[in-house]
Amino acid sequence: MNSITPIKAFEDNYIWKISNGSDCLVVDPGDAAAVFQDIEFHKQKISAILVTHHHGDHIGGVKALKERFSCPVYGPSKEANNVVDIPLFEGDKIRPEGCKMQFQVIEVPGHTSGHISFYSKEAAVLFCGDTLFAGGCGRLFEGTPTQMLTSLNKFKTLPPETKIYCAHEYTLNNLKFAMSMEPLNEKLVSRFKQTNIMREQDIPSVPSLLKLELDTNPFLRVDQKEIFESVSKIKSCDKGDLVGIFQQIRCLKDQF
Repeated sequence: MNSITPIKAFEDNYIWKISNGSDCLVVDPGDAAAVFQDIEFHKQKISAILVTHHHGDHIGGVKALKERFSCPVYGPSKEANNVVDIPLFEGDKIRPEGCKMQFQVIEVPGHTSGHISFYSKEAAVLFCGDTLFAGGCGRLFEGTPTQMLTSLNKFKTLPPETKIYCAHEYTLNNLKFAMSMEPLNEKLVSRFKQTNIMREQDIPSVPSLLKLELDTNPFLRVDQKEIFESVSKIKSCDKGDLVGIFQQIRCLKDQF
């Protein structure tokens, strides 16, 4: 099987590298310099690039990497931005050169209007960009609350053992906010303590497991009683209006 390792970039980005011996793929390479340093050290070459959305911290290094390695760039059809060679749509299946994994494309608008994720059923991995974070979800820069909640609900249908490879190290802050929503969630409190220990040792908190997210991530738990009660203390809302509850949680997180 391929190995998956993080390349740290900027202050808190993870560029994911999928290696198969001397070949590798990179996911959301916002920083070409960080990627060059890593692959030169490991004596590898890039055979393909996967892109989840158009933000600069995810595509900033694509041009330089493509020029060096002449590798194809797979990405969202709705956000090609003169970067993507192979535009992808919901349900597309790809097996990029140099990779043993097959990926299914999942369209997940919300953070941006054309955001996609790459899911490998056989490897039980999800590269979700900035849609789902460990303990949180992305800001709604272009999409609507309805779109984002629908996108997150797509992830909830995946097997619980799926590993979640998000693109940022936001976990501690996300979990602090999550505890303000569900202070009595023992699994959440335990996760925060464990994550704090990991980060003190500079150990990445991702990937996480979907099962853990389902147990502790408030944006996947908008139907939970304690979260509804926490939101209702701040703004009156209908218990059956899950989009409205999600929107209020996202607003509260934006101000946290």
